[in-house]
Amino acid sequence: MSKIKLAMVGGGPTAFIGAVHRIAMRMDDRFELVAGALDVDATRGRAFAATLGIAPDRAYASYQELIDREALRPDRVDAVVIVTPNFLHYPVAKAALEAGFDVICEKPMTTTLEDAEALAKLVETTGRRFVLTHTYTGYPMVRQARQMVAAGELGKLRRVEVEYLQDWLASPVETTGAEGAVWRTDPRKAGAGGAIGDVGTHAWNLAAFVAGEEPTHLLAELSTLVEGRRVDDDAAILLRYASGAKGSILASQVLPGNGNNVSFRIYGDRAGLEWWQEKPEELWFTRLGEPRQMLRRNGAGATAAAIAGSRVPAAHPEGYLEAFANLYRDAADLIAGQAAAGVLPSARDGVSGSRFVEACLKSNAAGNLWTEIG
Repeated sequence: MSKIKLAMVGGGPTAFIGAVHRIAMRMDDRFELVAGALDVDATRGRAFAATLGIAPDRAYASYQELIDREALRPDRVDAVVIVTPNFLHYPVAKAALEAGFDVICEKPMTTTLEDAEALAKLVETTGRRFVLTHTYTGYPMVRQARQMVAAGELGKLRRVEVEYLQDWLASPVETTGAEGAVWRTDPRKAGAGGAIGDVGTHAWNLAAFVAGEEPTHLLAELSTLVEGRRVDDDAAILLRYASGAKGSILASQVLPGNGNNVSFRIYGDRAGLEWWQEKPEELWFTRLGEPRQMLRRNGAGATAAAIAGSRVPAAHPEGYLEAFANLYRDAADLIAGQAAAGVLPSARDGVSGSRFVEACLKSNAAGNLWTEIG
């Protein structure tokens, strides 16, 4: 099987997430990175491209040059990977789709709901494939939890609780010139949502992925706890579901002691499930009136979804990079036309995330009122 040829926009030498994408795409040997516009500084970007084995004539100065020139090549790339700051996601994805390329994009999909809806419509009209890299949906035990909920093992849904807690913005590090912090705290580049856009959209997506349904209303209290910051860095959000279930999201980037503390707890009238990203091998399952049971990846009680997402034998730990690689493996199948989109996050999830951010901003601006989503 020939490898899928990729171009990357962003992800240069100072970017964290670009390296993660490059590791994930190599893990199953299904992709080949052959082109890129890797840095806003064209000279630095070309130098970095050389270290990745990208030929000089495919190391471009801008995303537009990349798309224009790749579109004319007989050996053109199959898909464009977007790992830029948020404000560039929409124009790069739009240009790539219009030129006939599939797209793999970092979240959030866009910085506004209007752009998200326009991009989702473009995906539909062009017929191209679009994958949004919500990493946590790639974990085997998260996929098992989704399968267990869908199978009715929890009974009627009662409560969905998701937390995404960090501490890396607990002080004004953006004033020191730290690149990731500078653009993430600039509403012109990150969008109006700070923590809710950066980590809150992950929590929102994770809740919907596992529960199999999205809330209809939310109440959000957004806070800026670091003085002088222009976006929220802490958010507490209550959720209501059409089924009668309740829920909440806590998304914060300013809580000391939390590196990347992602977790969910989901409960029905018959059982509950609990999972922590920092212990990704374990899924705790408790039937009403029975002792808690720890389900391990690839171990006894593993579902088909967890087994399919596992890469190494049980008791040999795997984690974040493997979960990310599962998204790329599924994307390879999708691009190659070997499988339907399945559980892969799509443009529809991008629109959902934008609706979540907009509803949070509206609720907070109105004095923390219940707000309809969408």
